Amino acid sequence: MTIHIRQLTKTYKLGVERVHALAGVDLDITQNEFVAIMGASGSGKSTLMHILGCLDRPTTGSYDLNNKPMHKMGSAGLARVRNEEIGFIFQSFELLNRASALKNVMLPMIYSRKHWLTARSRAKRALERVNLADRIGHKPNQLSGGQRQRVAIARALVNEPSILLADEPTGNLDSTTTNEIIDLFKQLHDEGQTIVIVTHEEEVASHAQRIVRLRDGIVESDHPTAEDPIHRRWLAGAAAAAQEAADNTEPRPSQGHDTPATGASA
Repeated sequence: MTIHIRQLTKTYKLGVERVHALAGVDLDITQNEFVAIMGASGSGKSTLMHILGCLDRPTTGSYDLNNKPMHKMGSAGLARVRNEEIGFIFQSFELLNRASALKNVMLPMIYSRKHWLTARSRAKRALERVNLADRIGHKPNQLSGGQRQRVAIARALVNEPSILLADEPTGNLDSTTTNEIIDLFKQLHDEGQTIVIVTHEEEVASHAQRIVRLRDGIVESDHPTAEDPIHRRWLAGAAAAAQEAADNTEPRPSQGHDTPATGASA
């Protein structure tokens, strides 16, 4: 089991008030799963992502990653896990503007005990893996949005993480580029990578194996994508809209009119 969570809670103090962002989450994610986490604003999905990424601690409950108890680890241990076990991909790319694609990808290995001696060669291989071998010297402002996200994905992959955590990774991309990035995620999943993606887009979630929906800090539903009722209704609506659009663009047959016969009267 890659991720094993039981009765996870997270409470924030805002003045005299307490906000219960997570109210008892149970979740298991196995190796090589591709899971989409969905929910409205305030549902707890971002809080859950931060805890999964060891960026925050739960108030109560347990979180085991690869059989190691994250909820019991100190700050140094969590930092090591973040660097070596988890690859992060963000909506806004989070690249260093003055650094080349190669140096951006090398960045996580500066703090790695395992790979800093081979950082340059590993970064090159990671960029090749996302089809950017010809852009290694380019800075972010010389790259398209899709290329910048590919650099971010290469950076997330370079330490060979157990899981990829992607937070709205297509939120700043157009539909064509979104499809390219999703195709890359599917390729990585086919190669054995475990992927957890937070998204509000049903189109993006449709490519995952499984959809976990949060509401008010708890898991409201957890289904294989093809069996998720909300997603099935969305698919039906999308199909109907596509059919209507196709019907409206089909050329209408011309209407023929009989021409009155002419001739001399008897």
